[in-house]
Amino acid sequence: MKLFGTDGVRGKAGEKLSAQTSMRLAMAAGIYFRKYSVTNTILLGKDTRKSGYMIETAIVAGLTAVGYNVLQIGPMPTPAVAFLTENMRCDAGIMISASHNPFYDNGIKFFDGKGDKLEEDIEAEIEKIYFNDELIANAQKTMTEIGANKRIDDVIGRYIVQIKNSFPKELTLKNLRVVLDVANGAAYKVAPTVFSELGADVIVINDEPNGSNINQGCGALHPEELASEVKRLRADIGFAFDGDADRIVVVDERGEVVHGDALIGVLATFLNEQNMLKGGGVVATVMSNAALEDHLASHDLKLIRANVGDKYVLELMKKHGINFGGEQSGHVIFNDFAKTGDGLVTSMQIVAMILKKGKKVSEIFSAIKPYPQILLNLKISEKKPLDKIDGLKELEASLKKDGIRALFRYSGTENLIRLLLEGKNQALVEKRMAEVEKFFIKALNA
Repeated sequence: MKLFGTDGVRGKAGEKLSAQTSMRLAMAAGIYFRKYSVTNTILLGKDTRKSGYMIETAIVAGLTAVGYNVLQIGPMPTPAVAFLTENMRCDAGIMISASHNPFYDNGIKFFDGKGDKLEEDIEAEIEKIYFNDELIANAQKTMTEIGANKRIDDVIGRYIVQIKNSFPKELTLKNLRVVLDVANGAAYKVAPTVFSELGADVIVINDEPNGSNINQGCGALHPEELASEVKRLRADIGFAFDGDADRIVVVDERGEVVHGDALIGVLATFLNEQNMLKGGGVVATVMSNAALEDHLASHDLKLIRANVGDKYVLELMKKHGINFGGEQSGHVIFNDFAKTGDGLVTSMQIVAMILKKGKKVSEIFSAIKPYPQILLNLKISEKKPLDKIDGLKELEASLKKDGIRALFRYSGTENLIRLLLEGKNQALVEKRMAEVEKFFIKALNA
């Protein structure tokens, strides 16, 4: 059984992600990190899911059982855990969250002592330890070697200072009306505080987490209420975060959602104008729209595509000396300010750009008009290797001949294949998607 997916370990709380699994995974991680220990301390944060209490307690039990001390910081955004792990000189950081998933799911994400997500080979090593009964049994401590845990509630201030420091000191949000949808999630305290302290007129919605309403009809996955409130209140801009606030969706003053690739492209060219873009380009993913690539090329900037997942984006950013990248879903990485996708850092850079340009949000982001793109998640009965599916190469060649970009990939956690088609002719893309869907239904559900 494989534990780790695209972004840590994730599953239904109490089933795939049970208390037993969480405790044993914590033991395995503790055994691994102990080899490189400096402070013998691991930082632990979570979002607002009810199951977080169960998993948090299990992780503390697992880590202390193998001799680690644990600092529990309570509900905080994922990027805050990454930042605080390094800032507080911990050996590692752990975030309990299933990000944008429904409340009944949960997940465990790991960060190394520098606040970076783990490489796949490290995840594989932790998995290997997890399944080694003898190693797990022998690693458990007794007497004074058992670890201790401590709950600390004042670290939110450190993260708020970090976020505010990413915003240009010569600017103020005094004349900006902002609506924030915090998704009843991890940003419900920190996001309104940051915007208020910088002077904005702030209206907050979905900021009453009860353990089961995180992401429920709100936040980055459901920005409809935000869009309505921005129009009703005549706000300048709206921001929707997901459950752990590593992702953001922007709504302009007309109540329209800004496309994720337009967000990346416009921010990239603005950074370049400000001489703040390093590496001569941007890292996005294989999902990003070709209109982003064309926009960047028109400004003599390159687009490098990574696999889906912000950790893969970050890997290529480091490899190519690039300091900006992201995913069209709203994970945006400003490497000068954060180690991972950070919705609050991104929101700060967006409002800074708006103030410096002196234009309405809709005007600024109209510079990129994405080409028609259809994404279909198809349930399947088996995951055959794509290179073994008869006729697939011919289908891909036919799509390419029609000027359609195609991307087919399996979900890392579910029995799904994700089908993406993109082209300049909407009707043709729709027609060809119907053919592609029939092809894969026959090939994978036979």
